[in-house]
This record gives sequence, structure tokens and C-alpha cells, in this order.
Amino acid sequence: MTMGKEIFIMFLTAMSFLLIARFVALKCGLVDKPGGRKQHKGEIPLVGGISFYCAIVVFYLFWPEVLPHTTAHFLPYLISISLLLFVGIADDRYDLPVVPRVFIQALSAVIIMVDGFYLQTFGHVLGGYELTLGLVGYLVTLFATWAAINAFNMVDGVDGLLGSVASATFAALMVVFLLAGAHARAMWCLLMIVALIPYLMLNMGLIGSKRLKVFMGDAGSMVIGFTMLWLVIVGSQGNKAVMAPVTALWVIALPLMDMVTIMVRRIRRGHSPFHPDRDHLHHILMRSGLTGRQTVLVMTLLTALFAGFGIVLSQLGTAEWLSLLLFLGLFTGYLFTNNKLQKRNPDLRAKHTQPQNITASANIPAGNR
Repeated sequence: MTMGKEIFIMFLTAMSFLLIARFVALKCGLVDKPGGRKQHKGEIPLVGGISFYCAIVVFYLFWPEVLPHTTAHFLPYLISISLLLFVGIADDRYDLPVVPRVFIQALSAVIIMVDGFYLQTFGHVLGGYELTLGLVGYLVTLFATWAAINAFNMVDGVDGLLGSVASATFAALMVVFLLAGAHARAMWCLLMIVALIPYLMLNMGLIGSKRLKVFMGDAGSMVIGFTMLWLVIVGSQGNKAVMAPVTALWVIALPLMDMVTIMVRRIRRGHSPFHPDRDHLHHILMRSGLTGRQTVLVMTLLTALFAGFGIVLSQLGTAEWLSLLLFLGLFTGYLFTNNKLQKRNPDLRAKHTQPQNITASANIPAGNR
């Protein structure tokens, strides 16, 4: 099977499952209803993640030769995203409390760690010395899983944004793998982008106008976030590593920085880190005067720019400790700029709401509209 056929089959598979899942979701109530912070019109099926997941499963079953790893090592990843998908669907449908979601996310991390996929090292960020993690690596991987899942969940707030930012991140990983000669892994990243295209087409009204509109849902954002982390571990850890761990930070820089910034801001206000609000970067940019499409374009370009800069640093042979310092400098600049924009363009409606306790606020996924 040639590359063209693989791309075509992935697109056709993802589109078919998306249309089928959309029909079923409308029948069983797996929809996002307007109200509160959710300003869309009508009931929108939450099926983008189902389509993305099903496309991955089809390739695992029928074309295992294109997987980025052997089927034996790919299976734990597949089991993990299956658990995340099911708990995500339950959350989208019944609004689960935070505990079962956090537990399943942790379990998904444990499954791949048992298979030997975990953060074993931070690389040579101490100069000539490698910062190995030992047993602490398992705990770091657990927190990294929660961070990756929540980072991409929080991006999902404007039509086309999660799909576009995720596509830019997959594209950056594809470039990293191509430069290293890891063509199978690069091809898989390309197929992940192709699997997102049908969702983007319907979500942004590029086909069928708003009549066929769909949302990703928490199921989708969790699967995408976990997939990013898994590919980062595949690419930066072990004997077959092709990038430094600090390069991985650059690749996922924008979602990571947005998540940390918003959580720090919530804690400083006396809220839970999971307290829903409208102070994500995409909200701030839209209050600054950008349209939804312009916001998607700006954040996608920033994702590509940050990732590209990190890749260039790696290709130039920049010391990992210096790359980390530059990343922390970018993070500081982002935090300062984000806070300044937020103060200039505050969410006026927030002044009329009272802080909720941690238990109540945690029941509402942070990334929802």
C-alpha cells in the first residue's frame, strides 16, 4: 500500500465513522447543549474524538505495518486511549465528577509505563551531565499525562482550534521524525493529521455548513492529549530516541504554557485550578478584537513557530541546557504578555459570579465552551 492509499483510507475511515457517530449521538443524546459559557446554537454531537479513535483502531487491525511501533508495543497505547475514550464519552454524556476521570487518566499512564514507556530522563539539561529520573520517572510520567490531557482539553474552546493546534503539533513531530530518518513514525504523525481533517471540515462548517456541525468532546481532547504524550515519549526516551526531551517542550509549548498560566491565575484568585472561566488565550484574543477564525490562525501559527524554533535549535546543535533556558525565557514572556492582555481585556461577566468550591467546579471540564 502506497503512501497515497494510506492517506486516502485514513481520511475515508475517519469521515465515515464521523458521520455514523454523529447520527448515533443525536439519537442517544451525546450532544453539547447551549447555555452558560456555551454560546453555540442548537445541540451539537460530541463525536470528533470517536472518529479519531476509530480510525486508529482500523489501522491497528488491518494495516499494522504503518504503525509507529510493533503491534505488541502499540497495544498498551491502544488500551489506554480506549479507556480514555470511554470515560470521555461518559463525561460528555453524564458530566462525571473529577475523581473517575483523574483515575482513568492515571490508569492509562500506568498501562504504558508497565510496557516500558515512561519519562526516564530529562536529557543533558545540566550541561555535560544527563538528568536521569530513575523511579521518579514513573511519577513524572503520571503528572505529565495529566498535564498533556488537560493542556489539549483547555485548547478546545473555538471552532477549529483544537484540531488546528493538534495538527500543527503532529506536523512538528513529523518533521522531527523525518529529520531523524524515523519514517514510520513520521508517517503515523501525518496520518494523525489526516484523521483530524474530517472533524475540522465539519466543525468549521467547510462542508454541510452548520447542518453537519460536530464538536470534539472531552473524549477527543483526552485521546489527542494522551497521543501527543505517547509520541513524545516514543521520540525522546530510550535507545531509539530521536529528539532531546527539551525539544519536546518546544513542540507542545503553546498548549502547555496556556494551561499553566490559566491554572496559576485561578489559584491566585482563590479558585480551583479546574474552575471554569473565559480567560484562556483564545478567549483573551477574541476579547482583544480577533474573530474566531483569526484566533485559530494566530494560535496555530504560534504553535508552529514555537515548535519550529525548538527544532531549529536542535538541528543547530544548541546545548540542551541553553535550549531549556530559552524555553523558560519564552514561558516568562508568554506569561507576562498573557496577563497584560487579560488585564486590558477582562471578562466582565466574571465580576458577577462567585468562586465555587473545588468539588463543584471540578465537575465542569475546563476546556468546554
